[in-house]
Amino acid sequence: MFEIQPMSPERYREQTRRIALLVTAIFLVLGMLCATCAVQLFGTPGGDNLLWNLGGVLVGLALTVAVVRISLWSQPWMAPAVYGWRLKRSLMRVTNQMHQVKAGVAAGDAEAMKLLRFYHLGLTQMHQLDGNLSELSQLVREIDGHREAMEARGLDPEQKRLDPAWLEAVKRFK
Repeated sequence: MFEIQPMSPERYREQTRRIALLVTAIFLVLGMLCATCAVQLFGTPGGDNLLWNLGGVLVGLALTVAVVRISLWSQPWMAPAVYGWRLKRSLMRVTNQMHQVKAGVAAGDAEAMKLLRFYHLGLTQMHQLDGNLSELSQLVREIDGHREAMEARGLDPEQKRLDPAWLEAVKRFK
């Protein structure tokens, strides 16, 4: 279950930039090392070693992903990047069922309304964290209208937790 956490957009961007630079450096080192090793081991001197270079870079990419997921992912300094990834992943889960969510909201289903509210809150935070406020301004009317509809029905508009049961519940709407 994912829960939206308060976070400073400026601090988030600063930390994720540092993390991105570190992961890029790891990829560069591993990619160059693996490409060099592949050419040294399997290439031909003075020949066309493009495929060995490419293969080495792809192995370096796979190793970078493994290093990040296995050893770096759980480090406290990686928390902002992990949070951003989890936030975007949670929003994508809702987006993949958005036609069902909107059908449920149109039918007045409380779980669909809560799910859409979580989506709006998560989308708002994602745009704030990414510094993309112009796109967010286009959604304000829809977000405010949905919040008002929830309040009119007596539903709590503070839906900061994605409940997987909501995703299952809206599947019945087509």
